Amino acid sequence: MRKWHRWITVFIGIFMLFIALTGLGSHFAAMYAQGSIFEAEERSAPAPAGAPSPAPAASAGGPPAQGAQPAPSSARQLVGLFHHLHSGEFFGPAGVVISLLSGFALVFFAISGMWMYIQMFLNRRSRGRREMFWK
Repeated sequence: MRKWHRWITVFIGIFMLFIALTGLGSHFAAMYAQGSIFEAEERSAPAPAGAPSPAPAASAGGPPAQGAQPAPSSARQLVGLFHHLHSGEFFGPAGVVISLLSGFALVFFAISGMWMYIQMFLNRRSRGRREMFWK
């Protein structure tokens, strides 16, 4: 099990680090955009001069009115960018596959790490050491 754990780490570790960093970036960008000054600005900002006013809502069953959605703010675009980087969509189908494989590798690392710990703990216990953790 340790051999597999080491070899998979060598090949997939850099991708997992990338996914971890973009996941953190995505959460920080979302926290920055949600409930921040950007939402307050979007709600209170007057329409630019010469911009058409939003069309009234379409009747039930009809298509949504064009122009009813304001353009996303730069903070919201940053959240979208981090999401596309994190999911691998930014790099196309190969990026999505690598992201998916990294997710499977993370599950493998969690299970194999716990398995290795239990084996080491039981081995120490059979030799008479009763500590739960190593010193």
